[in-house]
Amino acid sequence: MHTPGFSSPALVPELHTERLLLRAFRLEDLSEYSALHQDPDFYRYLTKKPTPKEDNWRRILTLMGHWALLGYGYWALEERATGRFCGTVGLAEYQRGLTPSIDNVPEAGWVLAPRLHGQGYAAEAVAAALAWADAHLAAPRTVCIINPENAPSLRLAARFGYREIARPQYHDEPIVLLERRGR
Repeated sequence: MHTPGFSSPALVPELHTERLLLRAFRLEDLSEYSALHQDPDFYRYLTKKPTPKEDNWRRILTLMGHWALLGYGYWALEERATGRFCGTVGLAEYQRGLTPSIDNVPEAGWVLAPRLHGQGYAAEAVAAALAWADAHLAAPRTVCIINPENAPSLRLAARFGYREIARPQYHDEPIVLLERRGR
């Protein structure tokens, strides 16, 4: 029997850090996830405009679908002290069609509620996700794309060994394409 909102631990491993729980998405995350996508401090480097609940629902389904098809994906971030949803971190495969190609390469990404910016939460989440990837994926490398104006994310990527390899256009916008070799 399928229980709505139930995710098998075998499908999405739960990771614990000092202040965060990295877990599968739950149905109740949609409200907070959608609220984040209405905050200009959250979406300014991502979509440059708020995204409607319908699109956020599709995004959550896509992020969860990665686990079933590829064996990796995104975790929902939960602040352990409050139990509150506060962002996402993980790896995905979007078939973006970029040049140079990153198709079939795990693409790391992270987003965090603005209320937690500048407190080390993103580094904590990325460290846990990449440690899991290094231990469980056979991929020789991972990549990430970052808006060139997003200095905090560029610094965070560099901290974890990501190095710039190109500056292609994506959806008619410049991006920085970075690569990290597996450890």
